[in-house]
This record gives sequence, C-alpha cells and structure tokens, in this order.
Amino acid sequence: MSVFSLDAKQGNPVTTETLDKLCSQLGVQIDGDEKEDYRRLLAVFHDASEQLMAMEDYIPGVDEERFSRENVHYPEKIDNPYGAWAWKCKVIDKQAEGGRLQGKTFVLKDNVALKGVPMLLGTNFIKDYVPDCDATVATRILEAGGTILGKAVCENMCHSATSHSSGTGIVENPLAKGYSSGGSSSGSGVLVAVGECDGAIGADQGGSIRVPAANCGIVGLKPTFGLVPYTGSGSNEPTNDHLGPMTRTVLDNAIFLEAIAGNDNIDDRSFAAPHPSKIPTYSSIQNLPLDKPLAGKKFAYIKESLSLPALDPRVIDTFKAAISRYEELGATVEEVSIPIHSKGAAIWTGVSKVGGYLTKTSGSFGRRGHQMLTLNSKLYPMGQDNWDNAYVSTKNIFLNGLYAVQNFPLLLAKATNLSRQLRDAYDTALETYDVLLTPTLPYVATSHASLDATPIEQITKQIGLTTNTAPFNQSGHPVLAMPIGMLEVLEGPGVEAGVKLPVSIQVVGKWWDEMAVYEAAYAWERTNDWKTM
Repeated sequence: MSVFSLDAKQGNPVTTETLDKLCSQLGVQIDGDEKEDYRRLLAVFHDASEQLMAMEDYIPGVDEERFSRENVHYPEKIDNPYGAWAWKCKVIDKQAEGGRLQGKTFVLKDNVALKGVPMLLGTNFIKDYVPDCDATVATRILEAGGTILGKAVCENMCHSATSHSSGTGIVENPLAKGYSSGGSSSGSGVLVAVGECDGAIGADQGGSIRVPAANCGIVGLKPTFGLVPYTGSGSNEPTNDHLGPMTRTVLDNAIFLEAIAGNDNIDDRSFAAPHPSKIPTYSSIQNLPLDKPLAGKKFAYIKESLSLPALDPRVIDTFKAAISRYEELGATVEEVSIPIHSKGAAIWTGVSKVGGYLTKTSGSFGRRGHQMLTLNSKLYPMGQDNWDNAYVSTKNIFLNGLYAVQNFPLLLAKATNLSRQLRDAYDTALETYDVLLTPTLPYVATSHASLDATPIEQITKQIGLTTNTAPFNQSGHPVLAMPIGMLEVLEGPGVEAGVKLPVSIQVVGKWWDEMAVYEAAYAWERTNDWKTM
C-alpha cells in the first residue's frame, strides 16, 4: 500500500464518527489509541479520491468527419412495423476502399455505443443516455466498408430472453406477429430476418444472440470468449459478456466475423485473442467439397441437453432428424454424457445474478478496458424512479445479488470455480469430438405476456428457455445457432391457423476453433432446407 501524504486538506469531512460507522458496517472495532491514525489515513484517501474525480475523464476520440453520423432519428411507427428499430441513422467510413463488408448494411444491438446516437438499452430504468464513444465493433464494421443503419431494440437492460420487455414496446416475431422474437438481442434478430440489414451485432450473456436467432430463423454466433472485443458496450457481467454476428446464412456470418474479430488491446476480455491481422479466413468454408465435406469428422450430441424438464418432445425429434443428416455429409454422430451440463444454468445463475448486481452498483472492478462513466452514473446510485421503471428481471437481479452478498458471500467465487469445471468437462469431450451438438431452445417461440402480466406471469414465458445456452457463456466456448426445422405453435393466437415457428440447433466448438463450427454448420445448411423440415 502506498500513502503519499499524511496531511489532510483543510475542511476534510472525515471524522472519528465516519471511521466508527465504517467499522460498524464491517462488524469490527479499532482500538481507541489507534483510531486517530486510521482516521488520518482515511482522510488523506478521501482527498486523493476527490482529486482523482476532479480530473477530466479520458474518452477516446471519434473522427466524426470521417465516420459521419447522418439522419439520426427515432423511426415513425409506419417505418418500424415489428418494433425492432431503436434508432435510425446512417454512418459510413468516407475513407473506406473496398473491404470485407463493402456494400453491406448493419445494425448494432442497442447496448453497443455509437457516439451521438442515443442508447436506450430497452429500458426506462435509465433515460436520456447518449454515448460519447464508438464501440470497437462499430469502428471495425465501418473500416471494413460496411454501413451502419442504426440501433436495434434490445430487451429491458438485456435482462429478458423473450421480446415483450422493452421500454419501447413489444418486438414482434418476423414469422408470426403475436409471438416472441427472443431476447435480449430481439431487434437484431428481427431486422436481419426481414432483410432490413445484412447483419447485426448481438450481445450474448446467457443466450441473447442464440435465442433470437432461434426464434427468428437466422444464424447467430456467440464466439469464443474475448474473440470479439467488448469495448464500448454495456455489460451485464464481464465474464459472460460476448458480442457476435447475426446473419441470414452461415457464410455471411463467417465473413462478418472476419471483420470484427481480434484483440483491440483495450478490452481485457480480448487479450488472449489473435491480432485482427491473424484471424483465420472463416469464409474459406465455401470451398468445402460437395461430396462428403465432413469426411472423417466426429460429432457428438450432449445426452443431458435432451433431458431438460421444459423440452418439447417434438424438438427432440426434429433435432435428431437434423443431426442424422450429418452422416450423409461424411461425419459420425455419437452420444456423449457430460453430467455437469445439467448444472450449467445454475452455475451461470450464481455468476450472473451476483456479478450482475455488483457490476451495476460498484462497477466492473478489476478490469482493464474503457468504462462508459456517463452510463455507470445513471445506473448507480439508484432511486425509486429507476426502480419503478425497472423490468421484473432487473429488480430480481438487484434483490438476488444483494441477498447473496449478505447471505452467501462466497457464492460468486464458488460459481466461478464451477465455471472452470464446466469448461474442463466440455474440453474433455472435445478432445474426442470435433464439435458438440444440442438443441438451442427447449420449445418454439411463445406468445407475448399480456400487458398487465404479473412478475411471475412475465417470467413464466421464459422458464427453462436458456438451459442449453447459458452454460456456454460461463465455459466460453464458441457456439453457433442455426435453424433446422419448423414446428406448429401449441399456444397463442396462431394455434388455429397452424402457425409454424423455427427449431434451432447449437454447434459447439473448441476455444478459438470457430472454423470447425462454421464448417459443420455450412455443410449442413448447404444441403438442407430447414423451412420444409
């Protein structure tokens, strides 16, 4: 510990009573003859903290002449039929010459910063927030020749896996209005599915890329933890934060990842990732041979992923029919038991509830990267107005997190260790198999909760939904979700009309082996029409 002065400034507010109050909160006492020493040490710390907070914040600049922001506006209802647009604009790199994404259009999930374009975060918990920086992924899209068309609605504080929670209203399923488009990257999934953009950035903390990909019938990748820098994006909990590409096809997804992946030397999540210049050419999957493209590959489906309490038996049948087609492509498919997979969602809960609470109150401590202080200041301290405008899941995180801090103080540490055990278990299986397979979701998209739904009724719409997705946020493995068939809905407004919605598969690979994931997904997609299955 370094102390640079023992003399407090005149007017310093730290008193013996201040010290006594802190000791009471810690449940300890300080000997009377030592109190003045500790008071002085606390007083000089106060002065140092005050001096630091008075310094001007460091905010990396944005070249707004090169990356100009044009026509920034909130869309009229007629231009937003699915409720998926959070904000519209047009941003290009005026110096771009060609590039992987030349001529293509993109949107950002509305927890990803774009300077000068309001960030709603799907919520009224905080209001009137406008970022003062650009996220790394935004810059990389622009530098690769892409055009950013705006921000896609995300669910309330990114805390819902269904699409009825946003402060701007319901986000409709692109295949059947009245049904969930999935969350929390709901708008991203919809805008890609209906063709209003070529690709979208999603953020996945428990399945938030893969759930809307599944419900909307598109392709969504949660990359290896840290492969895509998280700089300039709103965090739920740093160890399960992932940004990734959402597209209509596997090949487009691979091309998109080539443009946004790689260490940015800012976000410590990305420090283990390759330099952007050394990212594999994922798009080379298009050169796979037509005959037996997966010859010699060994795949396995996780036995425990098919024994979830909420799993629709029809999903199992669709999943098994889909993976059987891998044999026609030259691969073998076996069953593998990974018992801890069934505990993966519980492990994720221990991290996401406690860590999510701490992130929103004390900030993402112990991290290297850029903190969006103006956003942090809106999250905490929290007032009654914030609370009244919070979604049920947000309130639940605050209550669960504070309760755990007070009653289970080692829960976050224990869940962190179990996350390592979860990763090791998947790694062991991946020593034998090239990829692992699971259903993405246990059932097709549900109808929206009613506007007057109780907290329990809102949560009921997503019970068990992320049981197969959340474990891989804690293990960090790359996982791609893609559609493999259609099933009739069992409830909601589309029952009598026989409405069908997508079923999705997850393809899980080794850390940093997105190539194997893409190969497996592309080979299947190229030879199957999921809409007829």
